[in-house]
Amino acid sequence: MPATASTPDVLTTRALLLDMDGTLVNSDAVVERVWRRWALRHGLDPEEALKVVHGRQGYATMAVLLPGRPMEQNHAENRELLAEETADLDGVVPVPGAPAFLAALAALPHALVTSADAALARARMGAAGLRMPDVRVTAESVSASKPDPEGFLKGAAELGFAPRDCVVFEDSEAGVEAGRAAGMRVVGVGPRAAAFAPDVHVPDLTHLRVEADADGGIRLRVTP
Repeated sequence: MPATASTPDVLTTRALLLDMDGTLVNSDAVVERVWRRWALRHGLDPEEALKVVHGRQGYATMAVLLPGRPMEQNHAENRELLAEETADLDGVVPVPGAPAFLAALAALPHALVTSADAALARARMGAAGLRMPDVRVTAESVSASKPDPEGFLKGAAELGFAPRDCVVFEDSEAGVEAGRAAGMRVVGVGPRAAAFAPDVHVPDLTHLRVEADADGGIRLRVTP
């Protein structure tokens, strides 16, 4: 179901903050390939590793999986993994409905807030054939990874809106937690998000209609 009895079928907001991986772009195939190899190199169970990968920057994932390892080593290895992911675009596709959804937002306040760095964001959005939002907060823009709210708060500030006037679109536990910590409502997109009790859940972006109000507001209508 696109929404449950306990969630509204219409959200009114003034700005949208959009995660990328799992929300606009389906990059699961690449993420799983790269992180399975990384986990095996470190003697870890790949399935357990994949449970914490989504939504976080790579160094933060490594800190969870290899506690006590020097953070500078995590940052160095993360740079290597980012290069691998940027070069591997096999299987990167848009989430259903993403092209039309982004087209509907073209004249409305919105920003990309992703744990990817700028190069990876450009590569994946390009591979999926999606328009890159003018305002974007990437890994280089923040000092802390999701679930820290810094990225979403920075995105709201760059758009010129208070947190309460923004709605976050996310697919991961770390992302949903970051949106909540920022004081924003959260639309969960895709099967992963359903488990984390977002304010509204949709299977994909074909289940949302974007409507602009005359006063500058935005209505997000959940559709069957």
